[in-house]
Amino acid sequence: MSPADPRLRAMLRLAPVIPVYTPGSVQEAVAVAQALLDGGLPVIEVTLRTPVALEAIAAIVQAVPDAVVGAGTVLNGTQLEAVKAAGGRFAVAPGATDALYAAARGADLPLLPGVATASEIMRGLEHGVDTFKFFPAAAAGGRALLAAWNGPFADVRFCPTGGISQANARDYLTLPNVLCVGGSWLTERSLLQAGDYAAIGRLAAQAAVLNG
Repeated sequence: MSPADPRLRAMLRLAPVIPVYTPGSVQEAVAVAQALLDGGLPVIEVTLRTPVALEAIAAIVQAVPDAVVGAGTVLNGTQLEAVKAAGGRFAVAPGATDALYAAARGADLPLLPGVATASEIMRGLEHGVDTFKFFPAAAAGGRALLAAWNGPFADVRFCPTGGISQANARDYLTLPNVLCVGGSWLTERSLLQAGDYAAIGRLAAQAAVLNG
């Protein structure tokens, strides 16, 4: 097993919540990133679910240099390489394959792979990964499963995502094996459609102190 990449945990420790954001436009993405950063959340996961996602990542890197922006919904090595070329600092996947692990090593880009079972964790450990996205957290077993995993996988750390909200985020953050949580409640579509970036900033400020 190769040593785990320390860059990933360092980024995940920067704030208790990583906003999961699906960009509608490049201009919107820059405004959202700035609002989240101003609210105290520097790490942002931009999902590759819209045609403008890679352009949005590149624009955030240029316009909001203090933000730590990565890409979510990365499914293969081609996307991973594109994320790195756009300036993304990390990649997040809903699951993982041997090919994706190999691509991440080849690209030298920190990868947060998704897991929902003990066997998937063990496969990741064989690839030298010790930090995972637990997804879909609520549907896959939630806080109870994470607590149970702390026994056999005491050195593994997680970022649960999927079904996380402001109401239950703190419950996850109290677990010793949780570094942070991921959530889309900070960038709800209604706020984006209204251009209410001040509200997004307020939600970020509330989320930034959830582990306090």
